[in-house]
Amino acid sequence: MGKSSLVGRASDCDSGGQRFKSVLLPFLLLKIKKSTMLLDFLFISFVLFLLGVLGIILNRKNIILILIAIELILLAVNLNFIVFSVFLDDLLGQVFSLLILTIAAAESAVGLAIVVIYYRVRGSILIENLAVMRG
Repeated sequence: MGKSSLVGRASDCDSGGQRFKSVLLPFLLLKIKKSTMLLDFLFISFVLFLLGVLGIILNRKNIILILIAIELILLAVNLNFIVFSVFLDDLLGQVFSLLILTIAAAESAVGLAIVVIYYRVRGSILIENLAVMRG
């Protein structure tokens, strides 16, 4: 009778260990790749958020540029929600991001409509002149 399939030599165990490592290696690399991608997207989101905040702080005269800066901030927040949603395998962040995009689009439409009407009445859209407006 031959050897049982459960009994093997030491070299067989080594090759089995190599086979085990070769099966797990792509999953480990995928996990490392996923975490580095997370950091890359978080850095992009941080840069977008910083540009939006700097746009509000540095530019206090043009209302359209301030609206664009607010949109950049909302875009950075949405990117954070989507990245963490993908990283955590949860759909809730993506749904919440769609809701924020809808609200941001409505905010932009209303804000630009107010700016257009104000420009037609006053002839300029400088923020310095907004103090004259009474409601």
